[in-house]
Amino acid sequence: MKVQSIDRVFNILELLSREHEGLSLTEISQQLDLPTSTVFRLLSVLRGRNYIEKNDSTNVYRLGLGFVELTSLYLNNIELKTEAQPYLRTLSKATGQVVFMGIQQEGELVYIDKYEQYNEMRNYCFIGQRRPLYCTALGKMLLTTFEDEEIRQLYKNKEMKAMTSNTITDPESLIREVHENRKRGYSMDNEEVELDMFCVAGPIYDYRGIIIAAVSTSWDLINHRDADKQRNIDLVTKTALDISIRMGYRPARQVLPVTHA
Repeated sequence: MKVQSIDRVFNILELLSREHEGLSLTEISQQLDLPTSTVFRLLSVLRGRNYIEKNDSTNVYRLGLGFVELTSLYLNNIELKTEAQPYLRTLSKATGQVVFMGIQQEGELVYIDKYEQYNEMRNYCFIGQRRPLYCTALGKMLLTTFEDEEIRQLYKNKEMKAMTSNTITDPESLIREVHENRKRGYSMDNEEVELDMFCVAGPIYDYRGIIIAAVSTSWDLINHRDADKQRNIDLVTKTALDISIRMGYRPARQVLPVTHA
């Protein structure tokens, strides 16, 4: 798409954002001083991606749910990081280990925050880095929002590369572990990304009871062979629940399934 077309797309979006009742094709063309054929073409693209909706009975266009979801995800991530930071700090102090928070985006894990002790010498991941879902504790927790067939489709044409000898490399084994993670309420990376590293993750829910992120802690098995695994699992799951409650989650509510485009 040319720069001029992109500029016109934003003009349409900004115009419709001010018109709560929506506008017809002719009205949009007149207000933007553009040919109706050009506006129709751009509206068709936006409508196909759910950024624009059309009322077929009145032929009026207005902003669609795709646009709302896009902005909501951005705002939710800002709110999530703000609400989660004190809990991540407390978890890191309680475990003495680095703590991560991540979300699922386009079939990958994206780290959106972390907290680590000042004396940490290990070079951990950085915020914004992407990693596979199938071999990380955070990723496998986020995969619990996927249906079995969605996982199969995700890895149909995407290699599940073996990072270590412990890495799961086939979808069916991954699906079985996802079922187990969903049942017990936490997930683990048992030396699957890196040998001698163990990681546990818990789910963060929003007000709808949908998993929107996950929190984890990792430790070095060489220097922390006697680390209290169950204690860390309990601390992570409690932290995840505390953050979830700050995001409006109520434990009594039913957890809803998530569908992915």
